[in-house]
Amino acid sequence: MLKFIKYHMETISGIEIYPIISFLIFFIFFIALLYFTFSASKEHISTMSQIPLDDGVSSNDNSPQS
Repeated sequence: MLKFIKYHMETISGIEIYPIISFLIFFIFFIALLYFTFSASKEHISTMSQIPLDDGVSSNDNSPQS
C-alpha cells in the first residue's frame, strides 16, 4: 500500500512544496503564539485564568431576572 501511495506522490509535479508550506504555517503559528504569550499583560492572563471558575453570572448583566 505504501509503495502504491509513494509511487503516485512521486509522479505529481511540484508536490515537494507542500511539506515546506505546512512547516512554514506551523512555524509562523508557533512564533505568533509565543509572541502572544510573552506579550500579554498579567491582568489579561489573570482575567482569562478566572473564566473557567466563573459561575456565569456577570456583574454587568442588565437582563431581567425571573
